[in-house]
Amino acid sequence: MNTDKAGDLMRWASRAAIAVASLLLAAKAYAWWSSGSIAMQGSFADSALDLAASLVTFVAVKTALEPADDTHRFGHGKAEALAGLFQAAIMSGSAMYLLLEAISRLWQPSAVAASELVIAVSSLAIVMTLFLVMFQSYVVKRTGSLAIAGDHLHYKGDLLLNLGVIVAAYASASGYMYADGIFGALISFYILWGAWSIAVPAVDMLMDKELSDDDREIIVNLALGNSLVMGIHDLKTRTSGRATFIQMHLEVSGKITVQEGHTISDEVEATVGEQFPAAEILIHIDPPTGRSADLTVNELKKYKD
Repeated sequence: MNTDKAGDLMRWASRAAIAVASLLLAAKAYAWWSSGSIAMQGSFADSALDLAASLVTFVAVKTALEPADDTHRFGHGKAEALAGLFQAAIMSGSAMYLLLEAISRLWQPSAVAASELVIAVSSLAIVMTLFLVMFQSYVVKRTGSLAIAGDHLHYKGDLLLNLGVIVAAYASASGYMYADGIFGALISFYILWGAWSIAVPAVDMLMDKELSDDDREIIVNLALGNSLVMGIHDLKTRTSGRATFIQMHLEVSGKITVQEGHTISDEVEATVGEQFPAAEILIHIDPPTGRSADLTVNELKKYKD
């Protein structure tokens, strides 16, 4: 996808998330104040986190889309990973607070007031979140943005969370007073799971984790697919935001000229680039060991055939 178009999609996704979270936060605050529901409190807290996370995501996306400069030669893509860690941190803190509140409600159960309002607000949240999640899913598939993917993950979970609030309100209104505390605790565990799911890929990016074994195997096979490449070593890969960085040493005949070696490098770079279009590829040419080290280009083609 065109870089400018991908950036526009990421910006619109972050703006849409802020708008949805702001509206739902206001509605849930009123419903929680009117009902005293712990499950609704958890849903309100989650929406507050959604808004905070979406604001951070908006800033992270804006930063990540800035081009490389003299002080950030590899770009600003890791701003997305930093946003993910921030999201995970505030989600974890909120989940622990909600768990303590749920335990207190289980210890001293009470009925949920204004259950119809709780159900109505949660139903509104489900509808709005569903449309947001669908849009975010489209953006993630088109851009691969980690920041938008993190936002997408906990908004996707909000669908189940709000459904849980509806069930808790209905059960409490029907006389099952422990339901509110139980669902509040379940929601807190869900938020913790979401925080973990966001933190892991963020840490992987910040720690320059290698691409998957499958992707690395693809890179090796593409490089060795060139008839003049005798081997490959020191393959290093990492990601930074939407950008991928690939470095490798190609082994070619020691008899070829510098120009011929450069041409081979360009051919491999183009081939790998077709499979990884967002990658910055750096290739170093080395002579191999063994008989192939003394072959010319024409002899090398016959040797590999």
